[in-house]
Amino acid sequence: MNACIHLAEATTIPEPTTPQGCAECLAEGGRWVHLRLCLSCGHVGCCDSSPSRHATAHYRGTSHPVVRSFEPGEDWRWCFVDQMIG
Repeated sequence: MNACIHLAEATTIPEPTTPQGCAECLAEGGRWVHLRLCLSCGHVGCCDSSPSRHATAHYRGTSHPVVRSFEPGEDWRWCFVDQMIG
């Protein structure tokens, strides 16, 4: 398996823009299953198991490559570009 440069470079955890939940779901009155934190800008979006999949939509709109789980007790990261967990 090849190493992912995006995961290797994503070492800083930014302040979440909406620590209370998914930014778009909060604005739309939607719901989420799990939350993801963009390690480029701090955007909080919902996971792909959620109805609106806002974390993936954020990646598609910005090309920010790596998210981190924003769930208590979880610290794994996911690279959208290389489809790798780290």
